[in-house]
Amino acid sequence: MVGKNPVSVGFLLAAYGSGAALMLALLYVAGRGLVARLRPGLAFTTRLRQVAGGFMLAAVALIASGTQGQLQSGPAFVQHLEQRLSEWSPQPTITPRLEPVVMPKTRSDLPSLDGGTAWLNGSPVTPESLKGKVVLVDFWTYDCINCQHTLPHVRDWANKYQSEGLVVVGVHTPEYPWERDEKAVSRAIKQWQLPYTVVADNNYSIWNRFGNQYWPAHYIFDSQGQLRYTAFGEGNYAEQEQVIQQLLKEARA
Repeated sequence: MVGKNPVSVGFLLAAYGSGAALMLALLYVAGRGLVARLRPGLAFTTRLRQVAGGFMLAAVALIASGTQGQLQSGPAFVQHLEQRLSEWSPQPTITPRLEPVVMPKTRSDLPSLDGGTAWLNGSPVTPESLKGKVVLVDFWTYDCINCQHTLPHVRDWANKYQSEGLVVVGVHTPEYPWERDEKAVSRAIKQWQLPYTVVADNNYSIWNRFGNQYWPAHYIFDSQGQLRYTAFGEGNYAEQEQVIQQLLKEARA
């Protein structure tokens, strides 16, 4: 019946068209308002991505240049922040697996210091030349933040007890490729004012002979060349100094 009345059909078409136009107009107005509200957020997000990208590029450049150690050895709050972040980071869970092994023959005498690629800040030393001395062998590398925290203590012991018979030998075994540069090692020796001989162990010859696995690592030998104490990582400085004092006392007896 409606299809037979042109007026009714025209009225319905006009009503439908008006309704559709009204809805489109409402969507247009609402969409413009929504975009206007989101535009500041979009601009902020874009800026945030740009800043993050800049930080990433700066970090890559810093690591590539090998100068990140200067930041690591910066103010105390930087070191504190690094330690807190490392505490929050997830620690991997290692499941031990028992396997048959052949135990090597253990030794307690001072191993040979041959095999280094260069002797810096002093003359080469041998176990024979160190007889009668209390010897502290310090494995370190200049870009290791834990080594940077430990070096002042080793330096102080060397200065304090050298006259009493303590000999400190630094073994610089690199962790990263750029740490193999002998000139950079010499600059680090000067920066930290190390008063003792340092051997560059770029081929890990001395590292492997000691069976070492850590930076820093301290091996303290008595005047007879026998290993009496080991310390790995930071800390226990008072205890290490007590061991040095006791071994020096034994050497004088």
